[in-house]
Amino acid sequence: MPAPAVVLIGAPGAGKSSVATVLGERTGLAVRDTDADVERTARRSVSDVFTELGEGEFRRLEREAVAAALAEHSGILALGGGAVLDPGTRELLRGHTVVFLAVSMPIGVRRTGLSTARPLLTGVNPRATFKALLDARLPLYREVATVEIDTDELTVEQVAQVIIAEVGL
Repeated sequence: MPAPAVVLIGAPGAGKSSVATVLGERTGLAVRDTDADVERTARRSVSDVFTELGEGEFRRLEREAVAAALAEHSGILALGGGAVLDPGTRELLRGHTVVFLAVSMPIGVRRTGLSTARPLLTGVNPRATFKALLDARLPLYREVATVEIDTDELTVEQVAQVIIAEVGL
């Protein structure tokens, strides 16, 4: 049964998708992103799934996408930032090589630009929303991670190099 070589988790702005792309280029491993899987299944963007179907439906689709990817994919797997909120998803991640790309609130806010493509970061006070998101998710990221990398002072290429060295890709 295939298993991903590495699973990337972290908050918005941590660099999961960008790092996954660089890791794929450097290792020759295929890259898969569960947000893209959800978009393909729902036939709409993640933002539209949130708006039109609600967060509950998005999380259900996301859990199914993670389960399928963990069972089918043997390369680099990037999860959506909130995938760890689901207890079933956290259980599925046990036994896998999971790299938590940590990002601080100021850097995460700067990197995301408080994008409207990120439905949980829109609202009256996006910085406070981002901080609350980090506070709630940090223990969950750490619960499932086998490796944690602080990305604040690193380029995408440097993060990829650290992962290659730490995980042995």
